[in-house]
Amino acid sequence: MSHSYMVVAEVRAGALRQVTLEALHTVSLIKEEGDLTAAILIGSQITPLASELAEYVEGEVHVVDHPDLENYNAEAYFQALTPILNKINPHTVVFGHTAIGRDLAPMVAAHLDAGQISDITAIQDTGSSASFTRPIYAGKAFEQKQFIEGPRVISIRPNNIPAAGKVTSPAAIVETEYSPAADLRTVIKDVIRKTSGKVDLTEAKFVVSGGRGVKSADGFKPLEELADVLGGAVGASRGACDAGYCDYALQIGQTGKVVTPEIYIACGISGAIQHLAGMSQSRVIIAINKDPEAPIFKVADYGIVGDLFEVVPLLTKEFRNVLV
Repeated sequence: MSHSYMVVAEVRAGALRQVTLEALHTVSLIKEEGDLTAAILIGSQITPLASELAEYVEGEVHVVDHPDLENYNAEAYFQALTPILNKINPHTVVFGHTAIGRDLAPMVAAHLDAGQISDITAIQDTGSSASFTRPIYAGKAFEQKQFIEGPRVISIRPNNIPAAGKVTSPAAIVETEYSPAADLRTVIKDVIRKTSGKVDLTEAKFVVSGGRGVKSADGFKPLEELADVLGGAVGASRGACDAGYCDYALQIGQTGKVVTPEIYIACGISGAIQHLAGMSQSRVIIAINKDPEAPIFKVADYGIVGDLFEVVPLLTKEFRNVLV
């Protein structure tokens, strides 16, 4: 008996998020021959993106396009999802472990009476015997979990599972009507973004972060230049955010965002355990700090003892010579 697998796609700044393609690859790892795949795309004026998404899906792409869905609203998005969930009755639903995924996944799990495993960083085996690895205790340990029976809802951490490639036969596009409920408790009229968001911090391949050692808001300028050269994003420790050097949208750590870039450059960050919880799984960690005893050096693959205001411009110059 075949099962249906569903991926809830995400859109950011008019483009598909990378984690959507990673979720589609996740499905290819855990489904069995004959199982069906579907993706759901929700938003406003996103129908053109459906054709792009269809190139990565073998089954169907369900599109819910309505002006009231321009900005994410958990209640409205779940209302848009429900008819499709009821129609497909999926065996497994896959989300990105993003702000939206963390919000919607428990609602979908409750609706389907499904088990849920969140923040998956690796998958072992395939099909019904698949086991999922996730961090616990702020990243200090890992556990492997399996589903015993019934429907499943999972969310994957961005940048940990490869993205799906294009399929030979693009998916069929199915449009679904949406009628806004009159009793919505919350209506979002507009969203004011505080950061430019050139590169999504949680999906960036390169992250340059600053701590209290940057000393001021202007101290982030060398870090921004380095990030621009690398095509990456700028992050921060909670200490830098608390000091008012940058917006909390940049915070990485236990109470901020979790990132797993290819290269993480920590500038003027001491390495408190709360910060390590948000970046310790980065592929390569480079620490720049004047204090040779800073805890960040214990987790760093490469360490530079020196003044970040001298070291970072030198790195920027060298990377520019190599990459530009």
